[in-house]
Amino acid sequence: MRLTCTICTLNLIILGICGGVFAFTGFNLLHFLCFYNTTAMRCFLAVCSVSALFEVYVLLVLKPFKGLK
Repeated sequence: MRLTCTICTLNLIILGICGGVFAFTGFNLLHFLCFYNTTAMRCFLAVCSVSALFEVYVLLVLKPFKGLK
């Protein structure tokens, strides 16, 4: 479970960095990292969407911040 959460978090961080570069410069870093392969880029975006859903599920069900005050 810990490895899965780490991988999902890294996916979302990479997606956030690529989105930030695109927002500030107009250069599509994700498309460049996928060697301009649209299918590979869409596959990565699909994996990131599942990662985001998993992260929300973990936060709602496992409540990791329940004891913090």
